Amino acid sequence: MEKIIFITGTSTGFGKLTTITLSNAGYTVIAGMRDIAGKNAGAAQDLSALPHVDVVEIDVTKDESVKKAISGVLAKYGRIDVLINNAGVTGFGLLEAYSIDQIKEMFEVNFYGVIRTYQEVLPAMRQVRKGLIINITSGASGHTLPFMVPYLASKFGVETISEGLQDELAEYNIENVAIQPGVYPTEMTNGSKAGVHSDKPQITAAYGEAAIEKFNAIGTALFGKMAQYNMDPQTIADGILKLVSMQDGTRPLRFPLDPIAEGTDQEFIDARAATKAKWLAKYTA
Repeated sequence: MEKIIFITGTSTGFGKLTTITLSNAGYTVIAGMRDIAGKNAGAAQDLSALPHVDVVEIDVTKDESVKKAISGVLAKYGRIDVLINNAGVTGFGLLEAYSIDQIKEMFEVNFYGVIRTYQEVLPAMRQVRKGLIINITSGASGHTLPFMVPYLASKFGVETISEGLQDELAEYNIENVAIQPGVYPTEMTNGSKAGVHSDKPQITAAYGEAAIEKFNAIGTALFGKMAQYNMDPQTIADGILKLVSMQDGTRPLRFPLDPIAEGTDQEFIDARAATKAKWLAKYTA
């Protein structure tokens, strides 16, 4: 039976590539994006021209928008087999230099947006006792980095959603996978897509040149590695296709896709899982 796949954030980047890749593979793809009659009209038209693709309006920061989009898809197609939470925003800056409102804006997309889509698709998935939800997090979302604290906090929050719900939803055969990408050349990293950055320049200035130099060094290193390893965003789309195509019950909880890490990301995943198992044993013995 063909799969009905709902993807958020499909106007650019991983979301757009994944829509194209899954469409080419013969899946029915619901490509969700904001403002399909406005700034994203071109992207909406491009994707609508593909076979098996249905573009729908969705703003993951708005309860009613998420509810309307998902209920509309369920009414039209009868089910959603796979949900891919891809919509996201990035941001850089000193934590102290972020206003609370700016951090809330980031979390509305990256964290609360994921909860909104989960809460709308889960009733239908629970009813049929089957489903797959793939969350795009970050290669560093198991830890953190300076100048990216709010962003990585939001992504680590999605890691906890994926991990916790894997147990909560086990009896309903609903699988959860967190894809952990590294740094890829997409609109999110090249500056063409607006980020949610720190908004207190006076605080940044107070930190002086040392902070600026450290920030620039990190940026240079990340972008240098991205070029050195020829990071291709298609890797993420291909990884999603692989997950979708896998036999139910065999998918991993975490799926790192970061050639730069050279396997250290998987080492971290394995070590964390082993430590958690020991911790749980202390509480359940």
